[in-house]
Amino acid sequence: MPQRSTGTLAGDTLALPKIAAPKRPAGTLYRGREGMWSWVLHRITGTAIYFFLLVHILDTALVRVSPEAYNAVIGTYKTPIMGLGEIALVAAIGLHALNGLRIILIDFWRLGTKYQRVMFWIVIALWLVLLAGFIPRQLMHIFGGE
Repeated sequence: MPQRSTGTLAGDTLALPKIAAPKRPAGTLYRGREGMWSWVLHRITGTAIYFFLLVHILDTALVRVSPEAYNAVIGTYKTPIMGLGEIALVAAIGLHALNGLRIILIDFWRLGTKYQRVMFWIVIALWLVLLAGFIPRQLMHIFGGE
């Protein structure tokens, strides 16, 4: 009887290898835990800071074009709503900076990935302490408590 290759004749069935579905990775940084929230907050704060800098450059450039327009824009910045916006800006810069240091430690410290969760909570605690020192003073400045 001549040799036949498997599956060449009608009626023969091929024996396909069984492929198991890949297992879900366990313990990765981005599974809805501190690592993911850190990533999301870092992107949000970075984008907000970028847009602030864009507006800041544009409004400062007005002084060359029209000093009156510049003075009008600066006058709008002295409102209580803009004062609260300054709190948000300082909060974004603080969180972005502290989290950036955390990311540097994760990237360059041998034990960084092991302690990334602990470092996230340290960043949050430091950020809250720094804001606790800034916000009351800023609120007094905004609402005339000086």
